[in-house]
Amino acid sequence: MTSAASRFLNPRKSPLSAICLLAILALLAWVPAIRAAADVDSYALAPNDLLDIKVFQEDDLHTNPRISTKGTINFPLIGVVTVAGLTPQEAANAIRTALARDYIKNPQVTLTVQEYGKRRVTVLGEVQKPGTYDMPDRDKITLLDAIAMAGGYTRIADPSKIALKRKVDGQEKVLKFNAKEMAKNVRTATFEVQPNDIVTVGESIF
Repeated sequence: MTSAASRFLNPRKSPLSAICLLAILALLAWVPAIRAAADVDSYALAPNDLLDIKVFQEDDLHTNPRISTKGTINFPLIGVVTVAGLTPQEAANAIRTALARDYIKNPQVTLTVQEYGKRRVTVLGEVQKPGTYDMPDRDKITLLDAIAMAGGYTRIADPSKIALKRKVDGQEKVLKFNAKEMAKNVRTATFEVQPNDIVTVGESIF
């Protein structure tokens, strides 16, 4: 090994290599924080989330609404606002636009999630542990993930017979899936379940 290479690998002999090493370690320490910030920015607000909403220099408008089951909140002056499905930034923009329209000139609105509401998915039928499961606060859950949370398939399960019940605009809809085919296709394998979905795995017919 050359003396130059030896100095680079040994921080005691090379101040430059020590600086480089410290810079790399500092960058690695920031990675989890950057990833967490990205998760918060992309999180879609959901029913039962508790929010903290502030308007700069308008203390009377500071409020902590909980999102209703309909996906709405009541905000001073502007009334009902639909925020479920929006990111915190998008929801803040919606409130800002409504305030600016009739009440406050150039309002500065900040919206954060103070408490994430419980989100649950139910998995029934031919799985090892049928039941209702809490979904992670911010992570998205695919249909295949939900089945895995319930312990996976039983011996007599038929992965090609999966039904998912979901309420859309107050109407119950039933979607049919073939998990065998989904697992082979990247686009369908990432189908996401939503809070209060009911997944049922069918039984094989011998």
